[in-house]
Amino acid sequence: MPSCFVVRTLRLVLPAMAIILLAACASTGGARPATPLDTLYGELDQASKGYETALQQSREGDRQASQLTLARSLDRLKEASARCGNTAGCDPQRFFSAFDHLLRLKDGDFGSGQDLDSDVDPSQAALATGSTGAASLPQAQRSVTLLHGQKLSQLIAMNGPVKAALEMWLTQWRPQLMDAWVNYQYLRYQMWPQYQKADLPEALLFGIMAKESGGKVHAVSRSGASGPLQFMYATGMRFGLGSDNGFDLRFDPAASARANAEYINEQLRKFNDNLELALGAYNGGEGRMRRTVGDDTSVSFYDPRIYDQLSQETRDYVPAVLAAAWLFQHPDSYNLRFPKIDGAPGTVTLKRPASLSELTVCLGSAGGMRDGWFRTLRNLNPRLDPQVTQPAGAPLQLPKLLEQAYAARCVDGPWPILAGDLHRAVVPVVQAPVAPPPAVRGTSRYKVRRGDTLISIVRKLHCSSVQEVAEMNGLKHHHISIGQTLKLPTCR
Repeated sequence: MPSCFVVRTLRLVLPAMAIILLAACASTGGARPATPLDTLYGELDQASKGYETALQQSREGDRQASQLTLARSLDRLKEASARCGNTAGCDPQRFFSAFDHLLRLKDGDFGSGQDLDSDVDPSQAALATGSTGAASLPQAQRSVTLLHGQKLSQLIAMNGPVKAALEMWLTQWRPQLMDAWVNYQYLRYQMWPQYQKADLPEALLFGIMAKESGGKVHAVSRSGASGPLQFMYATGMRFGLGSDNGFDLRFDPAASARANAEYINEQLRKFNDNLELALGAYNGGEGRMRRTVGDDTSVSFYDPRIYDQLSQETRDYVPAVLAAAWLFQHPDSYNLRFPKIDGAPGTVTLKRPASLSELTVCLGSAGGMRDGWFRTLRNLNPRLDPQVTQPAGAPLQLPKLLEQAYAARCVDGPWPILAGDLHRAVVPVVQAPVAPPPAVRGTSRYKVRRGDTLISIVRKLHCSSVQEVAEMNGLKHHHISIGQTLKLPTCR
């Protein structure tokens, strides 16, 4: 397809452009070029227009012209951005804005010739639709980028809070982001269809899950929010996440995704498709958000009248979710490489009794899983206690790529024997030493005289404290009166 060349070229060029822009912003000094500032900005505008022209030529099937226009426009943009740092009065933010514009343009609907590899791996797209081949890609791509027919990228304001969250995901939160990606790939076949039915973008689902739990199905917060999407008990009950034979459905990935999609759509209706306000309600409470916003649902989440009244947690939460969703769509443009994961679901019937912990040991690093399969097995079998041995004949959910590894490693041979031996190991229970009972002390009587205070009386004992004497006599505020008889401990 003609447009494939264009967008694949951009996948390589856009990250390089970002690096060039950063270097240009960092550079200082140097002689001012003879080119006036207006001419520099004019070249930036022409480069952006050339990019759009290249896309249009590609849609029309003129690949040669598209290639030439694209090369010229990108060269012009790179050359202009490199000169910005050495040009007095040049605003680097205008070049970053152009970069942001190109990313948003990339999310547009390019018709049947759209290159969908830019945001969706073909194997993942085929998995989402239950089919294979190029015919499955367009619908999957639209579901990634659209929210109720609107471009998700147009709903994400690339402002200070979102940029700061992007940096956090790419630095301090990076391990959680990568774990969330891996966990989600194995849960995707259960969770994504629920969002797809609700006409919500997959990137949003990933953003919420990355921030809420990192894809840990059994996550429980200090406030009691539970599951991969962290539902509170009452909210979960309202959306059908009750108990099923003693199992808390908040821990069920498919049920949790369905409930989350229903909740988000409910809040989008209440807030007139204002995604930021809907996410704020999900985190900070719909009642509080409704009272804060009032009747003006068109107000920005970042309006000081709204933003300043919210908790710090909610002010951080909304841009963090949106930033994770943005990275889900544009990893290459931020020098981010998500690992390729074969998340196709599989199942095995246990040939011998085993717990999830034992299976984790015997599977080892099969399939290249460096950190082992414990988390994935738990996520895919949320109703099972990982330490409880399951009987032979019990079905078990696992990634399809592990079916052969299970047969080769966990049925016969040394590994299941070793795993069982480790699992049956008993750790001695050390009894806590029993503290001797406090020695029973005798008591004496003392009649309070003029000039006595509780402190002066206790000092005469040399064996007690003001608190002890006050408790023995039920004294409030250590108040005593003349003639009062006090019980005092007998000192030896």
